[in-house]
Formats: sequence, structure tokens, C-alpha cells
Amino acid sequence: MQPHLWIRAEQRDSEQRVGITPDGVARLMTAGFRVSVERSTCRAIPIDGFAATGCAIVDENSWPDAPRDAVIFGLKELPDDSTPLPHRHIMFGHAYKGQTDGPSLLARFRAGGGTLYDLEYLADEDGRRVAAFGYWAGFAGAAVGLKVWAAQQAGDITGPAKIHPYPGKDALLADLKTDLSAALANGAAQPNAIIVGALGRVGHGAGDLLEAMGLNVTRWDMAETQKGGPFPEILDHSIFVNCVLAGKNIPIFVPKSALTAPRRLTVIADVSCDPTSPFNPVPIYDHATTFDDPVIRATSGKPPLDITAIDNLPSMLPVEASEDYAAQLLPSLLMLEQIDSGVWGRARAVFDRHAGGLA
Repeated sequence: MQPHLWIRAEQRDSEQRVGITPDGVARLMTAGFRVSVERSTCRAIPIDGFAATGCAIVDENSWPDAPRDAVIFGLKELPDDSTPLPHRHIMFGHAYKGQTDGPSLLARFRAGGGTLYDLEYLADEDGRRVAAFGYWAGFAGAAVGLKVWAAQQAGDITGPAKIHPYPGKDALLADLKTDLSAALANGAAQPNAIIVGALGRVGHGAGDLLEAMGLNVTRWDMAETQKGGPFPEILDHSIFVNCVLAGKNIPIFVPKSALTAPRRLTVIADVSCDPTSPFNPVPIYDHATTFDDPVIRATSGKPPLDITAIDNLPSMLPVEASEDYAAQLLPSLLMLEQIDSGVWGRARAVFDRHAGGLA
């Protein structure tokens, strides 16, 4: 049967990314796929480029009425309306690591007979993810951390009022240079930073951003953290960028005792952003932040400590992030006709194991 891929619009106004480009759609159609692309009020890549491929252009958020055999492809979460989900969905489900909303999402799939192919769990035979936004998550997360630090120097107790998407990384870097120059001109000392998880894609992105801004950067990975935490060395840095996913074998990096300990640390940029996981390595906050409300003030002491933990960071640079991710994912999408085997079969097995464990 001819595979039918349905590209849905994202639900968040701040989520401008898309997991496939017009070039990718053209490649799929050449390979015999049917492709439907929803209109979107916020997607960074205009609909005209998709329409030029000859694919079907459909109404925004019309995916619930898509043919039952269509595979629905989006990035972030679906509306939490408890309705059963009968389709096969490709997206980041955030449902397998103890997240609060995970059981309800899996219950919706079980009720409707649908399947979740979680993008985080699309892996090759060696367990490596076939596609990830990690680099741009780290790049943007470090940028937000630096913006929060600059807001602190200006005496803003709520941090930057909002975070917004940028047309490209050059515009973001120019904005950050203005923020940093203003802080230094007002007498602030040059900040330093530490990245934990520095050798991965996320850590490389964070390091590139901080280096571009002229910061002294300490890079830690497994060798530095294998002794187990917490790590008072983190407190000697102005900005801590966490690039390590929560997991049962991950030590605590910054404990609650850090709130009252002597420290230089004033900003935590938790790029991994897993506050509801029982294995959160930064257990001093309990909810994610957003583009509209980017900062949690953990303590107003001297110095203060602010946390930023936005779970769709790559959408700060939606064009670069979309193009990079789409290029990584396209080879797997071209194999979608074999959805019961390979990378798709492995993702299906993960879903079956977790959905089958529901009470």
C-alpha cells in the first residue's frame, strides 16, 4: 500500500519547527509516498514551498479526521483532551521516563488502538538515535542562560521578559553580544560557564555558543562525573548548562543545599529539562519554563539563583534546527513503508512495552 505521511501543524505558538522540508517532501513523493501537509499559522518554513512539490495542502489541525491509514507526523505534544488516538503518530511523546503526563498519553493510544513512534527512540541497531535536535537545543539553551545572566546584571528579578525565535543564528549572536556588552559596561565581571555532558551533540552546541560569546568554558562529561555527585565545582561557575538526560544512573549535579551554599553560580540552563522525572539531576525545581515565562527564581538570596528549562529550545532557531533535523531523519522516513521492521519496528517495541504496562 502507498504510504501516506500527514504533516500536522504544531500546537504551540512558539513552536515554529517542522520535521521535514519541502525538499524532503519531494523526495518522499518521488519514492511513491502520498504526503499531506497542514497549513500552519506559526511554521518557520512557509507553506508555499510545500505546495510547490504537488503534495496535498490541508487545513490546520485537521489530522484527527485524516484517513486511518495515514501516519501523523509532528514534533511536540498533542492537545491534552483525553480523546482516543487511533492513528499511528510520529512525535516526541515524553512518556517513557516517568513524566507526569506519560500514562495519560499512552492510555489515549491504547484506547484508540493507535501507536506512538517516539522520535527520541528512533535508533539504529547499535542504539544510536537516527536524528536529534541536540546541537541546536544546546546552542539555544546556552543562549537563554546567558540572557538570564545579563538580565540579573540589570537587576531584573524575573529574568528576560520573553524569549522569542530568531530568523537565524547570526541575529541571535548579535543580540547576545549587545546584552553581554551592556552588562560588562555596567561593571559586571565576565561570566564563566560549565557544561556537563559536553561531549554529546547538545554539549557541543552549548560550547559553540558560549565560545562564540568569548566565555571561559569548563567541559565535563562522564569521566568527570563518574565518582557521583553532587559537585561543588559547579558552584564556582556563573552559568551551569546541563546537557545530560535524566536517568537512574545519573548523579545529582546541583542539590537543594546549593541554594544556601557559598557559590558564584547564579544561572542554571537545564537543556535536558526533565523536572518531573524522579531522576532529575537538578532537583531544585519542579516544572518546565516557557518562551513566555522563561525563568524560575529558586532563591532571591545573594547571589540569586535562576533556572531556565525550556523544552522546545531549538525553536529559537527554527529554520536551522528544522533543516538539520529533517536531513538526519529523511533516510528513516523513506523506510516508512517497512514500518514493522528496522528503526520503526524498534520504536514500536518500546511503545508496546510501555503501553502494555499500564494498569
